Amino acid sequence: MLKTILAAPVALLALIALFFTTLSMAAAPDAHYRIVTGPERGTYIQIGQDLSKWVAQPAGIDLEVLPSKGSAENVQRMRFEPGVKLALVQSDVYQAYVDMANSGNEEAGTMIRPLRLIMPLYDEEIYFVVRNDSPMKTINEIKDKVMSVGLIGSGTAQSASTLYRLMFGQPIPEQNAQHLSNEDALAALIVKKIDVAIIVAGQPAKLFTDMNPELLQQIRFLRVDPNAPETARARQTYFPATIHVSSYPNWLKEDVPTWTVKAFLVTYDYNLRDTVGNLKRFADSLCENFDNLQEHGHPKWKQVKLELPGLGKGWQYYQPVERRLKACFAHRAAMQAANSPANGAAAPQGATASQKINGRPCTDQERLLLLCGK
Repeated sequence: MLKTILAAPVALLALIALFFTTLSMAAAPDAHYRIVTGPERGTYIQIGQDLSKWVAQPAGIDLEVLPSKGSAENVQRMRFEPGVKLALVQSDVYQAYVDMANSGNEEAGTMIRPLRLIMPLYDEEIYFVVRNDSPMKTINEIKDKVMSVGLIGSGTAQSASTLYRLMFGQPIPEQNAQHLSNEDALAALIVKKIDVAIIVAGQPAKLFTDMNPELLQQIRFLRVDPNAPETARARQTYFPATIHVSSYPNWLKEDVPTWTVKAFLVTYDYNLRDTVGNLKRFADSLCENFDNLQEHGHPKWKQVKLELPGLGKGWQYYQPVERRLKACFAHRAAMQAANSPANGAAAPQGATASQKINGRPCTDQERLLLLCGK
């Protein structure tokens, strides 16, 4: 009897302690982090907004979505801007930093070696846009044409430069390359100041879906020619893709074959306890809320797979998150298998020409990766 009388107050005290602990946890301020994405009307910024709403918020993280010029700028800001804990980066930009670091470029090594991947996301299409009255039909015809290749620091600039060099065995002639934003590039194209606008964006891209229909009818996409020798050379780094009529149903009359590049979610090799804990919660939420991302987010989420494929040399996953994601992916797979008895159970592959680095002129690659003028 005495034990029962004594147990009641103890149990009551335990409940009160739990109540106030819960209140203090609920009242605790969220972690305030930032993610750097891409241009205002690009796909990256929409992906960032989806991550903020459907992943970060349920994990108790206030994730501010920041626009940027693109992938190379994102690498820089991921490394040095306070509060930036996540970034979206194209695979060819990440690989370019790795290659330059391996070739002895100390600044590229400083930039890329502490970065870690959270997971691969989706493929982004590379658009080669010309006027409707252009004689060009295929991508391999762009040699020596005046073109916008994207802003310095953007993933588009890296993709355009790499593709051109692969296809034609030489860099884009400096007098032919203009570094314009996507919107400015399309405007310059329509008024005949350039011949080609190269744009990287996941379909459907707001840049085109929001465009004035009359202006839209003045432009079209170039196609990959599967038989061109330039195509075989581009295939060393990039993968075939298709721009679908369903992405732009009021404009395109047929599918357009093109190239694609992989997008990755990137972080830093953090070891502070609070940051590690927050990113673990982010990883759990990413896995648990993946269905919401696919249902409510940008259509590109439907292409994302819950998997962590093997990586090339110089690429590493962020281990605390990697372990968390693998465990969650395995749990989801087991649950799906249990609920579907009939079914049983891409990784990687503005500045001026007069700028110098370590006393010598910058290369085009160093300019695109923002490694000059330091």
